[in-house]
Amino acid sequence: MDFAFIITLFNIGFFGSFISGMIGIGGSVINYPMLLYIPPLMGTMALTAHEVSGISAIQVFFATLGGVWAYRKSGFLQKSLIMYMGSSILIGSIMGSCLSHLIPEKGINFIYGILALIAVILMLVSKKGREDIEGEELTFNKWLASSLAFNIGGVAGVLGAGGAFILVPIMLVILKIPTRITIASSLAITLISSIGATIGKIATGQVLFLPALVLTIASLLASPLGAKIGQKVNTKILQWLLALLILATAIKIWEDLI
Repeated sequence: MDFAFIITLFNIGFFGSFISGMIGIGGSVINYPMLLYIPPLMGTMALTAHEVSGISAIQVFFATLGGVWAYRKSGFLQKSLIMYMGSSILIGSIMGSCLSHLIPEKGINFIYGILALIAVILMLVSKKGREDIEGEELTFNKWLASSLAFNIGGVAGVLGAGGAFILVPIMLVILKIPTRITIASSLAITLISSIGATIGKIATGQVLFLPALVLTIASLLASPLGAKIGQKVNTKILQWLLALLILATAIKIWEDLI
């Protein structure tokens, strides 16, 4: 790793983690394509899809950890939602990450491209998000939430992601969770998912530890900052920002696949 590569990784990690804290995702939807395409453009070391997914797993863990810490006193972290979805997504992510080394590089990019398209569609068909009402008790379909989380965890584990870029629109559109509860609680659920993904990626030898360390440092600096700013930004703006970011990365991935 030369100095230019370290600086490139740090900048990618800082930007991705700032956005992740701001809109309640782990950052892999942004970091995955940037880690694939930006280092070669800068004339530095190129990373394979398996290496990117391994690095992303560790980066997502620390990015979401910082985001959850920033939201700890906000009142938007819903324990029952986190418990049901978190336990299911953990099992799924361990299974997906352990099997991911058997999938070819184009296969990993294909899975990312499919998930990104689904996420964009969900965000575009989403009606005005239900806002938080003070004193209202959160209700949701526990069986549906758990089964969706398990499946998201499986495919997210393949990508080394926490799955929040698909988890957030599903929580908003299908489970009808209020926007700010979704943003905060998805960070906690994604944190649990990233634990499973990290275990599987390390166990199968897909993690480059020095690049992961650089992204981790960037994540710990940027994610809490993004979370604090996200609490003050209009929720509709956050939803549109997420949709545009996912759409842009999906287009780039599919350009290379087709």
